[in-house]
Amino acid sequence: MREEFQADLTEVSRLLVTMAESVRAALRKATIALLTADLQAAEAVIQRDADVDAVYQQVETKVADMIARQAPVAIDLRRAITALHISADLERMGDLAEHVAKTAARRHPSPAVPAELRPVFQGMAEVADHMAEKITNVLADSDAGLAAELEKDDDAMDDLERRLFKIMLADDWPYGAETAIDGALLGRFYERYADHAVNIGEHTIYLVTGESAADQA
Repeated sequence: MREEFQADLTEVSRLLVTMAESVRAALRKATIALLTADLQAAEAVIQRDADVDAVYQQVETKVADMIARQAPVAIDLRRAITALHISADLERMGDLAEHVAKTAARRHPSPAVPAELRPVFQGMAEVADHMAEKITNVLADSDAGLAAELEKDDDAMDDLERRLFKIMLADDWPYGAETAIDGALLGRFYERYADHAVNIGEHTIYLVTGESAADQA
């Protein structure tokens, strides 16, 4: 039974890495759609979100089956439950990429963000992509050290969000409330994407060490 459980955990880990790679690719493509008014890219992200949801369901089903059949305890139970938490964060990251793509599609054929905001969103996308790449490596290697870096990476995203609002709230903002609302929502999508990456890092730290990130601070 122990060998079967380990085989199941290995399969769950593989599924989580697959999800991480997918949500990274989704936000990269959604950003292209956002900044270049690429409708085809936006539609591809929207259509493929179902693939991420399907893998999420596979993880849920596999973990529930593992717990029901083998009643794991201690570290094995922690690994199973942590996988559920991580898969939920990854599924939400996929949803957020889809939200970016839907905004781009809704504004097509015009760009969804004005020229003044594009450098900020490009920066947010680069931070998010860097964090998503780390998540893939963290999940592949159970690297608690790399996972701990994600909270600091998130500080860069928060700085960019503040910069975004500074531009939109300036007295000389020329685009009106509707464009500002779109900008605020888009900024929130990227910021929350990064927050879920931080969550995954914290789950990994707990999995590897048995301690929360707060306990280690």
